[in-house]
Amino acid sequence: MILSGRAPESINELLDIYDLNCPIGGSNGTAVFADGKLLELTSLTSIQDKKTTDEIEKEVVPFKIYTNKGIYVHSEWSVRLEKVISSGVVPAEYYVDENYGKMTRIPEGALFFDDIETLLKDKELTIQKFFILVLDPAQRNRLLDSMKSIEGVYVTTSSPFNIEVMNINGNKGNGLKVMAKYLNIPLEDTVAIGDQYNDIPMFKVAGFSISMGNAEEEIKSMSDYITLTNDENGVAYAIDYILKL
Repeated sequence: MILSGRAPESINELLDIYDLNCPIGGSNGTAVFADGKLLELTSLTSIQDKKTTDEIEKEVVPFKIYTNKGIYVHSEWSVRLEKVISSGVVPAEYYVDENYGKMTRIPEGALFFDDIETLLKDKELTIQKFFILVLDPAQRNRLLDSMKSIEGVYVTTSSPFNIEVMNINGNKGNGLKVMAKYLNIPLEDTVAIGDQYNDIPMFKVAGFSISMGNAEEEIKSMSDYITLTNDENGVAYAIDYILKL
């Protein structure tokens, strides 16, 4: 299973490249699919949507939303990104981080919106995840605090400069539970492989957790086994290790 912070559309694009077909859990496990059907969709409430966007707009940072209708990107994404870059507050190490390119880039096929208030009036639209790009460390700390104060949301990160907001029941741990139930696999027989903070709920649920060699030290400390890095075929080594147990 591919269980990722990426939107389902982005995951499927990667699977198509390698001619793979497997169950997926997109947007941190809030949208779970198997055998061509949606198993579970966990969305934020309208109140959570409103409170989250209010806090984002106070800081005027780039953001996008992962929805049941695709990925929506704020039309001022590039303008807001350029403003923070030109401010000189972005730490130098961010520019060489492995996530910088993909997280600052506008996803292919994304839809654009000018006013979030207007977008939220669409009663058929449900939001599974807010992705907030926060390259200013001070802004990121403020937003983390404000997001965590919103009742019933789950807040996590997958890099030093982003924030992801989902419903409290929308996380990779729940995504793993949904798939294990669907496939009739006891949770104690499941294995999870990850490297970031958004993998923690999955590690807590899985019977055996494996952290990548390039994972944060805190993530490594929560795992049962540490494999090689993603540049050293760490996932392949992890699978080989499990099969030999």
